[in-house]
Amino acid sequence: MSEQFEVRARINTLFQSLEAMPHIKFSAPGTRIKEPQTQGVYAIRAGDGTVLHVGRTVSGENGLAQRLQNHLSGKSSFVRAYLKGDTKHLRDTFTFQCIEVENDRERALLEFFAIAWHCPLHVGLGRNEGNDE
Repeated sequence: MSEQFEVRARINTLFQSLEAMPHIKFSAPGTRIKEPQTQGVYAIRAGDGTVLHVGRTVSGENGLAQRLQNHLSGKSSFVRAYLKGDTKHLRDTFTFQCIEVENDRERALLEFFAIAWHCPLHVGLGRNEGNDE
């Protein structure tokens, strides 16, 4: 079995695990996310279960908890572009799922796999108009 096949199988297993994770409501105003402070991948879902955003932690001391808190603080392209800064809507109607993934490469591949699988409408909206960076 090739190494590439083994990695593909591992990413598929991680994806199935992410999909099976509970849907967690975002914390109420004035409270902080209590999710893992380790690195990982997360999906944000609409009330009907549709995946709207998939992300990962790249670094950071507080991992998933910090990244999800950034969304609640409006410090993400997802909130700025897709939700037009409406963090209340995020708190009131959306849920998230997350999975700890220690390995940097597996984390990146899982994020890409989940984005390709779910095709969230948010993908591609992070650029400012007229800015090709």
